[in-house]
This record gives sequence, C-alpha cells and structure tokens, in this order.
Amino acid sequence: MVPVPSYPETEDIVTASEDYAGRFAGEVGGYFLELQRDLTLELLKPYPGATILDVGGGHAQLAVPLVEQGFRVTVTGSSDECRRRLDSRLAAGSFSYRTCDMLHLPYDDRSFDVVIAFRLIPHVVRWRELIAEMSRVARLAVIVDYPDKRSFNFLTSQLFGLKKKLEVNTRPYTLFTRKQIIEAFGRHSMGSPVARHEFFLPMVLHRKMSSVSISRRLENAARACGLVRLFGSPVIIRFQRLSESK
Repeated sequence: MVPVPSYPETEDIVTASEDYAGRFAGEVGGYFLELQRDLTLELLKPYPGATILDVGGGHAQLAVPLVEQGFRVTVTGSSDECRRRLDSRLAAGSFSYRTCDMLHLPYDDRSFDVVIAFRLIPHVVRWRELIAEMSRVARLAVIVDYPDKRSFNFLTSQLFGLKKKLEVNTRPYTLFTRKQIIEAFGRHSMGSPVARHEFFLPMVLHRKMSSVSISRRLENAARACGLVRLFGSPVIIRFQRLSESK
C-alpha cells in the first residue's frame, strides 16, 4: 500500500482512483463528463491557449480535453499515485504534474492564467484555505464546481443512506450557497462570477435510469423552462481577478 502523505487535505487521492472513475463509466457517465467539459470550455473561451493549473485533477476528467484543446496544463495531486490516470490518457510531455500540498501550492503569486478545481471543494474541510491558495496563484481567473443547496441536494442529509445503497461508492460532501462561494472568493479579489448549472435532476437518478436519451430529454426540458438555471447542480462557476475583469 502506498503511504498517504501527511498533508492536511488529501481527498483528491480518492477522486484520482479507478474506483472513483467507475462512477463515470458507461454512457450515462460519459454524458455527465461531456456536459462538464462543454460548460467548462465555454467559461474558458476568453482565455485561448492559457496556462491552467488543475488542482487535484488526477481524475483526468478535464486535463485530457483541456490538453486536446491546446491549453498548457499543469496538474497537482496529493500523492504520486494521482498521476496514474493522467499518464495512461495523455502523451508524455503534453502536461506537467506535481505532487504537493494543495493548501500550500509551490508556485509564485499569479503563476497561471487560470486555476481550476473540480470534484474537490465539497470534500475538503479547509475549503476556504483552498480557495485562498487557488486565488493567489491565478493571474486571470479561477473556475470551480460545487453542489448548490438550492437544488435537490437539500435532501442530501435525509436521503444519504439511500444514495449510499444505490451508488455504493458515494462520499459525504458539503453543500454550499452561492453567497458562501462568492464571499469566499471575494475576500481574495476574485469577482464577476459567471455560473453554469449542470443538472436539474439528481445525478444518482440519472445513473439508475441508465438511459442517456431519457436523461437528455428530461434535462433539456428542465433547461428550456429555466429549472436548470434556477435549481441545477453541480454549479460550475468562474471568478475573474477584479483588477483584470472586463
């Protein structure tokens, strides 16, 4: 067994595992990742060819499409094990990787054009410190995802046992309000938030339906009538450095 580093936050080791990747296997999982990719690339349009730091991105959900789109990507992980999926999916030399403490990133202020973190903030205890550190090393923008309380997630505490039975490898996670996230980034001169919402219905429900065509129809209908914009989750949100906001 590979020893776990003594960093204060190491939840990204779980998301970089093959077991976690299984949550996004199959057609429905592909649908989840496709939407996440498309919304993220939309938010990255102002920064073509940018240097991107993907904090805790060993899951490779975004590093792969970002490299394919011509972004210069660096990924950090809490263990050397976190680069395995990256190495198996990306050509050697097409990205950079560094094992480090996510709360003390080994980079100078504003070292990267954009800093991203997905599948991470809801699972770390010291998330405010993580936001501070990501903001510090970002020159132009930070993009993160988070589960919003204003969604079906508000039932999480009551239904987590059922969710665990259905998904088996799910984990507890923190829910946030939009105000909490905006205020946390605002303390570090990051503002002008632009948000994109992913799904109206819970992802566990889509997994159990096991039909991409049904999921697409239901979500497209919810998006058309404004339900995704109002109550969709997870939320992908971009913050720009205030001194450089357009």
